[in-house]
Amino acid sequence: MSKSGLLERRIREKIDKGEDSWVVDLSDIPGGAKAFELAAKFCYGVKFEMTASNVGHLRCASDYLEMTEEISEGNLIAQTENFLTQTVLRSWKDSVKALQTCDDVLDIAERLQIVKRCVDSIATRSCSDPDLFGWPVAQYGGPMQSPGGSLLWNGISTGARPRNSSPDWWYDDVSCLSLPLYKKLISAMEYRGISQEIIVGSLNHYAKRRLPGLNRRKSISDVSNCLSITSLTSIPSEDDQKYLLEEIDRLLPFQRGVTSCKLLFGLLRTAIFLKASTSCLSNLERRIGMQLDKASLEDLLIPNISESVETLYDVDCVQRIVDHFLAMDQETGGASPGLGEEGQILASPSLMPITMVAKLIDGYLAEVAPDENLKLTKFRSLAAAIPEYARPIDDGLYRAIDIYLKVTLFRFFPFSP
Repeated sequence: MSKSGLLERRIREKIDKGEDSWVVDLSDIPGGAKAFELAAKFCYGVKFEMTASNVGHLRCASDYLEMTEEISEGNLIAQTENFLTQTVLRSWKDSVKALQTCDDVLDIAERLQIVKRCVDSIATRSCSDPDLFGWPVAQYGGPMQSPGGSLLWNGISTGARPRNSSPDWWYDDVSCLSLPLYKKLISAMEYRGISQEIIVGSLNHYAKRRLPGLNRRKSISDVSNCLSITSLTSIPSEDDQKYLLEEIDRLLPFQRGVTSCKLLFGLLRTAIFLKASTSCLSNLERRIGMQLDKASLEDLLIPNISESVETLYDVDCVQRIVDHFLAMDQETGGASPGLGEEGQILASPSLMPITMVAKLIDGYLAEVAPDENLKLTKFRSLAAAIPEYARPIDDGLYRAIDIYLKVTLFRFFPFSP
């Protein structure tokens, strides 16, 4: 009662009412029984270790219990605030640990600005050169990088040695954060002007830890086995994965060349499998269409897993991606090439992307041509989508047509070689 304004008031009310039984319900205390136990130890002078892993819950519990300076000098609110400011927020490792524990008490932690202060601390350090301050002190699951370490401007050793100074040194540490906290961190980093490439790299690392479909190429057999693998490895449910993927899509910048085609196609395959929202699928197709000239043939071989499977690969999806590319090419000034004196096509650097896409689509058509279920209208539509001037040589298209005709004619006129 001498330390907690809440307990003093509630018990005083019971005394004033003349109640014989003084039962005070604290079941809604932030941090639960463990946080209350530490607060009780503080009240009775029992020594305990305040750490980055418990200070968040303890700060919220002390606020709930009204353990202010007005009640008692040097009370728990002041002690936890001092530890946060002087110890936790000055350390990369401790800031991440403290932020991670805020999930259970998120509303109160946000009101007390614990989340904001931890996020600001992490964002500031992630935007800095790790060689300057010897960050990170340690990686999760790794040993301390000491003795030794970097020297500050005044010659004092940090006692920690950074593992490397590459811009991705912090990816693994922050990937332990829940999605709501991670999103706040990414927003803070963007506000501080960290490059879009680094942001995308972190998003890629974060997604791969939670979306099993991004860790390997998905063949038809992979798709059928994904559910059993997911159930064996304590990976989030399909609904949680779908929500995460849609949020990752919202966080990715809509900018050509920033996000790799490999990541985008991986997200698209996973989105199709998880039955993500139409807007998410459309966004991913548009992102890919913006840089289709950077894709590979393997990227385009997207398994068709719709309920009414017609073809082995999703030709309709590729058609939409090509349409997005052609629309973007027109918007950015794509035009037909000029002709030389003898009618030959004049080469132009602006033709390179669409020429590369033409070669890519011709290779794709040759790959899907043996599919007996591929209708002529779809084959022709995809082949005709590419402008004639984009094909300096028609050999690839002729090869695809030849394969398609042989398969089609063999169905109607089977013969032995």
